[in-house]
Amino acid sequence: MAKIMLDQITTTITTNNSSETQSIGAALAAFLTPGDFIALKGDLGAGKTEFAKGVARGLDVDPSILVTSPTYTLLNIYKGRIPMYHFDLYRLAGDNDVVDLGFNEYFSGDGVSIVEWSERLNAELPQNRVEITFLWQAENSRIVEFQPFGERFIEIVSRISS
Repeated sequence: MAKIMLDQITTTITTNNSSETQSIGAALAAFLTPGDFIALKGDLGAGKTEFAKGVARGLDVDPSILVTSPTYTLLNIYKGRIPMYHFDLYRLAGDNDVVDLGFNEYFSGDGVSIVEWSERLNAELPQNRVEITFLWQAENSRIVEFQPFGERFIEIVSRISS
């Protein structure tokens, strides 16, 4: 039996509003465990933070807590059934900044890391992860591309896309 290159599978979902984007995040959260790494990519306003709001909902973060992009604080921590570490690396130069700030210690820690602007990472990008790219399709519509790395994430992505 031939083995498929599992880390080269891409799944695409189209959303028509922020509520649908959040719902996909919540669906993903149902399968997440401590140490999971979610790499978010896309232009400003493409839906990364809306997706993170959905993940927070799916991780049972108190709904009265406002989930926002940590653009200036760089990291927001939310308590849920497991902690959610929400990073925004837009203002960082790369791996050295991440290491200097100690962020890489969170990446395989006791919570889920949701990292906006993950393309700022190179060597610090975990091998097992799911990369999610948000692309503008129309004013409210987005194309959300999932690229899993590692067998566990391939299974998770296949479950949420079916």
